[in-house]
Amino acid sequence: MAPRKMPPGLPSREAILEFIRDSPTPVGRREIARAFNIKGADRIPLKAMLKDLAVEGQIDLGRHRRAAAPGTLPEVTVVAITAIDDDGNASARPLTWREENAPPAITIPLSSRTPSVGIGDRALVKLERTDKDQYRGRIMRRLESSGERVVGQLRKEGKGYRIVSSDRRARSDYVVEPGDLSEAKPGELVVAEILPRGRMGLQHVRITEVLGDANAPRAVSLIAIAEHEIPAVFPDACTVQAETSKPVTLGKRTDLRNIPFVTIDGSDARDFDDAVHAEVDTDPKNKGGYRILVAIADVAHYVRPGDALDTEARKRGNSVYFPDRVVPMLPEALSNGLCSLRPNEDRACLAVEMVIDSRGHKMSHKFMRGLMRSTARLTYEQVQAEADGTTDTDVVPDGITAPLYGAFRLLLAAREKRGALDLNLPERKVVLGDDGKIASIEPRERLDSHQLIEEFMVLANVAAAETLEAKKRPCMYRVHETPDPEKVAALTEFLKGLEIPFGTSGVIRPQTFNELLAKVRGEVHETAVNELVLRSQSQAVYSPENLGHFGLGLRRYAHFTSPIRRYSDLLVHRALIDAHGFGKDGLGDIEAESFFETAAHISMTERRAAAAERTAIARYVAAFLSEQIGNTFEARVSGIASAGMFMALAGVGADGLLPMKRLPNDFYDIDEHRHSLYGRATGLSFKIGETLVVKLVDADPLTGGVLLDYVSGGTPGVPAGRRGAGRQGPKRNQRSGPAKRHRGNAKGRAKKPR
Repeated sequence: MAPRKMPPGLPSREAILEFIRDSPTPVGRREIARAFNIKGADRIPLKAMLKDLAVEGQIDLGRHRRAAAPGTLPEVTVVAITAIDDDGNASARPLTWREENAPPAITIPLSSRTPSVGIGDRALVKLERTDKDQYRGRIMRRLESSGERVVGQLRKEGKGYRIVSSDRRARSDYVVEPGDLSEAKPGELVVAEILPRGRMGLQHVRITEVLGDANAPRAVSLIAIAEHEIPAVFPDACTVQAETSKPVTLGKRTDLRNIPFVTIDGSDARDFDDAVHAEVDTDPKNKGGYRILVAIADVAHYVRPGDALDTEARKRGNSVYFPDRVVPMLPEALSNGLCSLRPNEDRACLAVEMVIDSRGHKMSHKFMRGLMRSTARLTYEQVQAEADGTTDTDVVPDGITAPLYGAFRLLLAAREKRGALDLNLPERKVVLGDDGKIASIEPRERLDSHQLIEEFMVLANVAAAETLEAKKRPCMYRVHETPDPEKVAALTEFLKGLEIPFGTSGVIRPQTFNELLAKVRGEVHETAVNELVLRSQSQAVYSPENLGHFGLGLRRYAHFTSPIRRYSDLLVHRALIDAHGFGKDGLGDIEAESFFETAAHISMTERRAAAAERTAIARYVAAFLSEQIGNTFEARVSGIASAGMFMALAGVGADGLLPMKRLPNDFYDIDEHRHSLYGRATGLSFKIGETLVVKLVDADPLTGGVLLDYVSGGTPGVPAGRRGAGRQGPKRNQRSGPAKRHRGNAKGRAKKPR
């Protein structure tokens, strides 16, 4: 079709196109007519020309038939805030963009009348074009975000794109339109916003963040950080404040630099926030006793209530630890610098001196705000080797080890006497090679030197709680309540199936569980019973109310010893500063009033960190196992559900699923109270704690899922139809608990783990 020409005396197509393209906002016919003085009947050919230009793709006719250059954003549109600079000016991305090319840049200048927005927020804005691909926006109102997001890997599917979720519970993939890719490439890990669902088909999403290559060594922890929405980038104000902080001078502080403190940490530790010292008490009235000093980095001096560092530290709640990185609560300039008790450097500290008697009981304690100097940075292995007399180096200063272990043995005896819960659950650690991949999975060694530090820290934490309670100052307690009776009843029922008596009449104490754990020590069910005892416990949380600590057998307990990585400890430090008049950087009345809200928040961040760390380890292990598909393993039954049996693979610490479809062909009944599975036709049974031989079918590094197949194992029994009075297995409505029927089929096929 030939281009329509304007009548003589009216503007040309090119003139009208130039006017539309140069306009900072879309324009209507009236504005065009007014600009070119087009009146009356001459507006009819203008309308026709605009329609032709739209058909040809020369212009877009948007809302209210307003004309704009192709790819031009509407005058009013919804955007997502993508960044905020130091001056408070925001950058944004239009949510309606559907073009293949990148969307235009939108800048929203700071204004006193601009609604407060943060990164990730959505807002309705009025736009004005300042250049070809640049806009200035004014926020009309902030919109509530849907909050629904997905983390996964972008993949090319035919002519389209999909995201495979990193959540193994996801039932399907997600569709990404080309205009919603946000420059992401197939194979990359991404975060996407879930869009409103259409009538049919898979859920559509819009990519909001690109995390990086899914095969990169550091990808595993990036998934965990994104999934659990852990803040990983410090605002500039925090970084500047940390980097401009200065070392303290002695001033009114207690001079502790003559005391030979040492730090004892893991060989891979980078921050050292606690130092210890012990010596025999010279008081003749305390024969056999010790004087213990614990010095903790004085974080409160650098992080003041309400400042940028404090706001971010509270938001994070705690540091999060992955095999390849740490997401710290405080910037590195503090956590690895001024608040790290490096050897031979003066460091500000909050210290407590504690005197114990020959039975390991604390007789007195005293807090000090001081200046200390560590004499050595030691590892657990070095200290243990020195204590055992097996070292051939001189890294441990003379005279340090003997009093430390002397005090530790007294504290350990006191712990055993009061009956603190003594679980034995082997831990494994992921060891990474220089390439960032798993080199090995090894048992985490448990040395006396580890427990020595733990006992010193527990004693210091008790002293902090006692002091704040005595001085009637707010305290952020670490509480662990008595186990739920229903969980204890379920444990008792399971133990009956193993013919293990468990007396729970009267008040339940930690010693009650310790006696049970002693009975199964060295037995085939030891690990299973330890795990079930752990599951029966209440979850430890933070609280301004003292509810005691059941697991440690303590009446009052607070976290004091690691303010670098726990916000709770920083609050306790501030409260102690107030209680002793150590300075004006204490807790203050405002923080004390918000303790309940803060307690709930930091309990949440602690759970979030634990979940992120756990899923990261699962993905690392799955990546390690992905090269061993088809191999057989010994595996212990760790749980039973309708989906199948959860198995713990020996030697690697991996958890996998053995689906019901992979079991020998039969109908299986689940006895929930006895944690058992019974085959009706074969009589074959499986119980928690039993060891089977399984084959590795699949291991997915993206989700951490491990899929197993049955090879051999289980306990032979009598089929249901031939069982007499002494029959095995549950019966419906039997007192042992409900029995659920499930089909097994060793030849069946199970889906890959998601």
